[in-house]
Amino acid sequence: MASSSNGASSGSSTLGSSSSSEDFQQILDERKRKRMVSNRESARRSRMRKQEHLDELMGRVSELTKHNNQILTSINVTSQLYLNVEAENSVLRAQMNELSTRLQSLNEIIDFINSSNGVLESDKFNQAAYYHPHHQITEDTFMNPWNSFSVNQSFMASADMILY
Repeated sequence: MASSSNGASSGSSTLGSSSSSEDFQQILDERKRKRMVSNRESARRSRMRKQEHLDELMGRVSELTKHNNQILTSINVTSQLYLNVEAENSVLRAQMNELSTRLQSLNEIIDFINSSNGVLESDKFNQAAYYHPHHQITEDTFMNPWNSFSVNQSFMASADMILY
């Protein structure tokens, strides 16, 4: 009987051991289930943070795209204004060159008149002349019409000269 009691005690210890093993397994399963729930919740929070971050980045992309479009529009407007000013400057440079050429021609005419008047002035006074209160008319006046010009007269450009 000793062995039967020993067997009973061993059976009860096996029984107690299996109950404790089941309790341990239940505890492990409960921990595993809690960990899975916790991991699922953590993953859900992580996905939500990722989505919020993605939404924030998409908003930033939209904002920067809008800003870039405004900058491009500003650059295009500025470029067009620059081209207009360059075209206007080109026209003005051409007009300036034309007017400079005309001025040079007029100055050459004045220089020619001054040099001609110096040579002819001495002849004027030596010849008999008709007198007019404002200028002297001589035979040279009819032969050389430039002599009737007063060198001190100023030349003025008409509007037609500037436009062409």
